Amino acid sequence: MREIVLDTETTGIEANAGDRIVEIGCVELLNHCPTGRSFHRYINPERPMSEGAFKVHGLSDAFLAPQPVFAAIADEFIGFIEDARLVIHNAAFDVGFLNMELKRVGRGAIEQHRVVDTLGMARRKHPGASNSLVALCTRYGIDNTRRTRHGALLDAEILAEVYIELIGGKLASLGLGSADSGRGGLAGVVVERPQRLRPLAPRLDEAAIAAQEAVVRSL
Repeated sequence: MREIVLDTETTGIEANAGDRIVEIGCVELLNHCPTGRSFHRYINPERPMSEGAFKVHGLSDAFLAPQPVFAAIADEFIGFIEDARLVIHNAAFDVGFLNMELKRVGRGAIEQHRVVDTLGMARRKHPGASNSLVALCTRYGIDNTRRTRHGALLDAEILAEVYIELIGGKLASLGLGSADSGRGGLAGVVVERPQRLRPLAPRLDEAAIAAQEAVVRSL
């Protein structure tokens, strides 16, 4: 099964109000194992950066000005994700921005059925606890010291590690969990041993049993 762990950075928090994507980072998983393939692009949003967003990711207007616009990288992005399942933390935010960008270039929207929201998974698994990416890294012992600021590719790499823990840790990559991560992640496999309706007849007759008992008494 092919999955793409995805993150974006934006000019603000309101896609419907004209905020745009400025960075996309993707990491490929195959059967829950990282393949080493990734997709990473900075994007000229064709509008000014908000002060709040700049404080989060540090991407300035001057840095983004020479970067390609979304229309220039849309085909490459769509070609990378293909029809893979998309793993995203707080998916409604990123998918809302991605679909707005895809609509602008006349491409089809990302459908909800192919999206796995790790925030929802974490909330079901750890109700009442903080389930931010930082909190999940702390809970699962994942090193995120490189994350001094938000960055789409780095966050996607970290989220891939968190996702593997949410679906059952390293055992999941070996196929030792349920495949239904859409309903809260992979659970441990419970193997039920079938019971015989009638016990098998013993293979030892009375003489053999008596001989064995005699050997044991002589030891």
